[in-house]
Formats: sequence, C-alpha cells, structure tokens
Amino acid sequence: MQFGVSTFLWASPFSTKSFDLVYKIKDMGFDIIEVAVENRDLIDWVKLKEIVKDTGLQVTISGAFGPERDISSNDPAIRAKGLSYITDCISIARDMGSPIFGGPVYSAVGKTRFISDDQKKRERGWCIENLIKVGKFAEDNGIIVGLEPLNRFETDMINTADQAISLVKETGHPNIKIQLDTFHCNIEEKSIPETIRKIGKDLLCHIQGNESDRGTPGTGNVDWVGIRDALIDIEYDRAIVIETFGEVSEEIARAASIWRPLANSSDELAIEGLQFYKKLFSN
Repeated sequence: MQFGVSTFLWASPFSTKSFDLVYKIKDMGFDIIEVAVENRDLIDWVKLKEIVKDTGLQVTISGAFGPERDISSNDPAIRAKGLSYITDCISIARDMGSPIFGGPVYSAVGKTRFISDDQKKRERGWCIENLIKVGKFAEDNGIIVGLEPLNRFETDMINTADQAISLVKETGHPNIKIQLDTFHCNIEEKSIPETIRKIGKDLLCHIQGNESDRGTPGTGNVDWVGIRDALIDIEYDRAIVIETFGEVSEEIARAASIWRPLANSSDELAIEGLQFYKKLFSN
C-alpha cells in the first residue's frame, strides 16, 4: 500500500508559492502528493515535476468541480468548460506521471436540488455523453479517471457506490473507474467494507481514506479494520490518500461545509494520520 496526502490539507488553491509543501510531505514520510487542481495557471508544472522527481515522491491528480465545471449542466457552454477542464487535468496527470485523475467528474460539488425525473434523465444523458469523450481521451493518454460518489449534502447525482457502478457501466469505457472517499461512504453506505468488495479490484482505482468528521484518520467512527480487511480481500495495491481541508477557500468552504478547524493543525493531522495508516496496514 502507498500512502499519500492532498495539497488541500494546507493550500487552496495550490500554487507555485506552495511548492515547499512537496518537501514537507516527503519529510513526513508520505509516498504520494495528491495535487488538487483548482487553477492550473497558478502552478508551474515543469518546476513542480522537477521538485517531485528530486524528492522521489509520486503524484496523483485530483479535481475541484465548481459550478463552471459541470458536464451535466443545462447550459451547453458550462458543459463544454467542464469537459475542457477534465481533459486539461488528464493531460496534467499524464505529464506529471499520475496514473489517475479523480473526483466528482459527473457534476458540480454543492449542486443539490429536487428535480423531476425527466430533468434527471436529461442531465444524466449530458453527463454520459461527455464521460464517453473523457474515457476516450483518458485512454489515449494512458490515464484512469476515478469517478467519486459524494454524500447527499454535496451532490444530488451520485451518492452511493451502486449509483457510481451504474453510471460507469452505462458509460461503458474501461478507463472510467471508481474512486472512493471513506468520509462520503460513512454517510451513504450501509457497510464500507462490503461496498469495497462489491466494487472489486477491477473497478476500484483509488481510495481517499478520510475520517467520519474529515479530521485525523483513526479518531472517529469509520470502520478502519473492516476497510483494511476488505482492501486485502480484493487485493487492492494502489494508493490510500488523506484528503481533507486545512486552509480552505471560500468556494471550498461552501461546497464542503467546512466551518471549523478539523484538527489542531494541518501538520498534526497529516503526521498522525500517516502514523495511523502505517500501523493499520502493518497488522
């Protein structure tokens, strides 16, 4: 198992000014830095790749899906912007050596409404139309796209693994798989271990291992032992990454409902979270 941490824990948006984080994350003992792409133009990607190579860290790339990046929007211009953002991030993942690009690629975070079945069908149709294009682009660039279910307070589209599996199957592309965040699963799933087994090794491409309150892993009510055992059962051998939020932007705070500190400090959360991961997976 490889252990990582998201730049979201310290910086939003992550930028060239944040590059000292690469060294900090390496010194803490992580294997992976997960770079959240809020604004690609704020990041000197060539320089970042050099620094990452020097440290020996690996990279995964994650997305930030605001209202202007919604491939299921009523507005075709917004759908086009969303598709362009996703393909840009896939290209970044390719250039940075990330095997995946993950996130709630199907919609915008914070988009929660009560809508008719007809409207749901229209939005799903637009989503699938764009995901088919995403799958082809991802295949051409050797990247897996991880489709992430979110809890009901952050999206009205894909909340559960069953819904994610259905959408992935309907998209019908081998480069569209499923990324799980245990924080969301802890709200929406009856059993996270059984959810992991249901998805299986072939579809599960990435794990964001977060606590029930988005605080330090191991300090809440998530069934970590069950999760570990399920990952072992399906022979999962990829990454598990802490993705929570320290210094949040206004947009992230609204979308994820982060109104208070989640730990005494971001450094403490990262260090203690990694210690917990290593102890958990050493047993």
